[in-house]
Amino acid sequence: MKWLLATRRIFRVATPGSFAWNYTKTMAQTTILWGLFLFAIPAVLAGFEDDHWDLPTLGESRALAVAGFVVFGSLGLWAGVIIAKIGRGTPLPLDAAPVLAIAGPYRYVRNPMAISAPLQAISVSFWFDSTTVLLYGILAGFLWHIVIRPPEELDLEERFGDDYVRYRQNVRCWIPTFPGFDL
Repeated sequence: MKWLLATRRIFRVATPGSFAWNYTKTMAQTTILWGLFLFAIPAVLAGFEDDHWDLPTLGESRALAVAGFVVFGSLGLWAGVIIAKIGRGTPLPLDAAPVLAIAGPYRYVRNPMAISAPLQAISVSFWFDSTTVLLYGILAGFLWHIVIRPPEELDLEERFGDDYVRYRQNVRCWIPTFPGFDL
């Protein structure tokens, strides 16, 4: 439990700014994170797998990779825009939204980015025909759920109180809730 309390230091509420500024920061963060976690690391993993391991292949499917990346990337971008516009911050805990944003995809699932990013990584695994990248995508979702979700939800409960508790009770973490939720 100490680790959970120690993580509170990474949460910092965004200073007030215009939608344009929050949108710009969100897109810059997205570009950097996608470049690192969805391009650079998967390329290294796939290259290492090709050079050193003889794992079963997925069957290269560039069309499936592109379709999955676009669909799940769109979900992540939509969620980021909602955080910038409604939440008046960014998706990163270092610049967290000062307003609880329950709109767009957040009406249906608590963290659409936690769904989109691992599914984007899994889509990338089909581009590289890489079992290692597939496992990387699955591991990313698991790690988010075990390591990142608890302190994030603790921070949200502390900042937004009963509104967040009611939201968490009515909207599932991974599986969309229909109909959507409104406070």
